[in-house]
Amino acid sequence: MKKMVVRMLATIGAVTLLSTLVGIFGVVFGGDRVAPGTLIEIDFSKSIGEYAPAGLSELAFPTPLVTRDVVDVLRRAADDERVAGVIGRVGGVAMGFAQIQEIRDALQALSRAGKRTVAHAETYGEFGSGTGAYYLASAFDSVYLQPSGDVSITGLIAETPFARDALGKLGVQPRLSGRREYKTAINSFTERGYTDAHREATGAVLKGQFEQIVRGIAEARDLEPATVQGLIDRAPLQAAAAHEARLVDGLRYRDEVYAEFETPDGEEAPRLPAKRYLARAGRPDGEGERVALIYGVGSIHRGQSGFGILSGEPTMGADTVTAAFRAAVDDEAVRAIVFRVDSPGGSYVASDTIWREVVRARRQGKPVVVSMGNVAGSGGYFVAMSADRIVAQPGTITGSIGVLAGKMITTDLWERLGVNWDEIHQGRNAAMWSATRDFSPAQWAQVEGFLDHIYADFTGKVGEGRSLSAAQVDQAARGRIWTGEAAKELGLVDALGGLTVALDAVRELLAMPADAPIDLEVFPRPRTLPELLLARLSGQDDSPGAALRDLRAGVLAIPGAAEVLGAFEASGPLAMPYPMAHRHP
Repeated sequence: MKKMVVRMLATIGAVTLLSTLVGIFGVVFGGDRVAPGTLIEIDFSKSIGEYAPAGLSELAFPTPLVTRDVVDVLRRAADDERVAGVIGRVGGVAMGFAQIQEIRDALQALSRAGKRTVAHAETYGEFGSGTGAYYLASAFDSVYLQPSGDVSITGLIAETPFARDALGKLGVQPRLSGRREYKTAINSFTERGYTDAHREATGAVLKGQFEQIVRGIAEARDLEPATVQGLIDRAPLQAAAAHEARLVDGLRYRDEVYAEFETPDGEEAPRLPAKRYLARAGRPDGEGERVALIYGVGSIHRGQSGFGILSGEPTMGADTVTAAFRAAVDDEAVRAIVFRVDSPGGSYVASDTIWREVVRARRQGKPVVVSMGNVAGSGGYFVAMSADRIVAQPGTITGSIGVLAGKMITTDLWERLGVNWDEIHQGRNAAMWSATRDFSPAQWAQVEGFLDHIYADFTGKVGEGRSLSAAQVDQAARGRIWTGEAAKELGLVDALGGLTVALDAVRELLAMPADAPIDLEVFPRPRTLPELLLARLSGQDDSPGAALRDLRAGVLAIPGAAEVLGAFEASGPLAMPYPMAHRHP
């Protein structure tokens, strides 16, 4: 009892002290004012993710900007008379293709609102591809480059490793199967190069995204698409050549770019980092009809959402996402749900669990609009396919309607290592999933039967959810990936755009005026700092990934741990609808 009281008093004291310090910090270091003529700074050279759940770890490691933060900053600034413009540091961009497109849309909307946008970079590449970085920069009104820099818009490349021979040398035999010919993730283990179907699908996606880049740069820089294509084929371009080609507006150092925003008497314009501006000015969707925003980010699995051991990236847990849906449905103030999906797929069962809650929400009168991020393929499409509306960026990778399963047989590997395995089992199929023996013919027939069942279920629900015929589903399915642009033509997607377009769809579904305000609230509601502290200090912190974040931080401090965990994290169950790995230099 005494220990409990002491712990409680210590917790209350810690919460009080920290809250006081945070309050003092806010007062001393800036308050809540946005000065007239403010210049908002956004650093795109830092990683911008899709979702970053709040937690105690943010006390030591501040939460980075996410896509919604950047878009909300630009939308809020558009009608804020105190804001003079936005300046972006763009040289390196750690974002996916669809994220870049969503931010480009917001930048161009800000320019139409009369606010100046300026991009500056030390370089767009420097012995590396700067295609994505320059594609983003081209949406700014003015694009500046340091005189020593270059514009390395060399294009896009998709590279896929094929480890069949390496596995054979190790004594590992893949026993994998998929549905259907375009479900190509298994090819990395079973082939020596691209199959015809693999090459066709990958090439089509890359071609579509490349055309979007050429078209976007041409429109933004007032150039002909053929001219942009020629510049890409000549790249990398040194600074002077890039300036001459009208890809950049001037060759200037950072201080020279900022000098453009000085007041007439030579004073520097007041500046605010994006996150601080957002905290002071508030988000644009903070009043009106309440709409729940639910994130489904990362690989899909059963249980709670969490984080990858090494990557630290979010994962989509069915328990967490379905609880958020039920809470939104039960909240009488919530009129609709926006489901933001950025996932390459995962567990079939977990995907189906989430799918069910999407269907139940609609049946209980809560329209569901899906907003797709960089990837919403396979399981990521499964959880989205029965929404009222699906919105994707033109460059979103989606589809991959298929499934694969199997195991790696390691018998020869252990024999070469001199390791002998023995076993005692009960049940004819007890060793079915053991890596030390192959499937029997009967077991393999069962695996193939499961794949047929899952594929039939997946395609059947696509047809029902998207009101497509069996022939239309077959054309869009068979494991093939598509760009959002192509998916719209096939009927897999309803509209192209980001969260703002998804909110427009919500207004339409709710028969609201086109300019009606919306109160967009994240579900589940993030806990306040005192709540997080109380939960953690009392040993009751069950926030997604809290323990895993602590474990990861400790384990990564061990020499060599990163390499081992990297190999572990790259592996995983293959009984999942999962698209190919894809790179966008």
